[in-house]
Amino acid sequence: MKGTLYIVSTPIGNLEDMTLRALKVLKEVDLIAAEDTRHSSKLLNHYGISRPLVSYWGERERERTEQVLAKLRAGLSVALISDAGTPGISDPGCVLIERAVEEALHVVSVPGPSALVAALSISGLPVKEFTFVGFLPPRKTQRRKMLRELGMEKRTLVFYEAPHRVLETLEDMEEIFGQRYLALVREITKIHEEVLRGRLADVLQMLRAATVAGEYVIIVEGKKREEVSFEDALDEVRALMKKGKGRKEAVKMISEQYGLSKKELYDRSLE
Repeated sequence: MKGTLYIVSTPIGNLEDMTLRALKVLKEVDLIAAEDTRHSSKLLNHYGISRPLVSYWGERERERTEQVLAKLRAGLSVALISDAGTPGISDPGCVLIERAVEEALHVVSVPGPSALVAALSISGLPVKEFTFVGFLPPRKTQRRKMLRELGMEKRTLVFYEAPHRVLETLEDMEEIFGQRYLALVREITKIHEEVLRGRLADVLQMLRAATVAGEYVIIVEGKKREEVSFEDALDEVRALMKKGKGRKEAVKMISEQYGLSKKELYDRSLE
């Protein structure tokens, strides 16, 4: 019988955020695959958990994946944990999870803390729909290219960022997004947890005057729909049609851009 791979979420700062189910699983599995065994040992020792550990950090991930898969094929149970939060979500672990799913092994989620969800819940921004980007490219050119591609996204945008890049990332956002509202969440659940809220220029000013340290979650409002009259919208539909767009396609594009009724806009365009 094949074993089970448990995807176990661990605290993102406060050790008391460990769930009872996660503790039970970690105490009972045959092996724990940790992003960094030195880091995870602190958590395991805190709760008196003593199980065999293997590291899958960095270059070891693909090599260790084969070793862990062999254990699972042999019927052993394995818990996959990262340094903080949920494995595979902007953290190592995807390689093992994908391979386990490909081989039809039993994969079980043991949910818990997530910096993404925790930061969203206190952001004060719309969270009915959002786009999680994770870490932007470290190089300025690539980072700015991605931000420009996200510029028309109307859903709330969520990013992770390291302390040594957070200032230049916010500066790029200000230039590309303009003065959108955002919440900058630092060290979520930790002793020095802090949230800076305001327009990009205001948050940048606050951040420049503060100590930049720790991990950051950046939550930015999406592009707001522009207010436009129906007549102006009709003019834009006609302009698109003159450029070769079909009526239905032109109406769909303009109605979505301005939040207008597609049927009404289509009917009016026939007049």
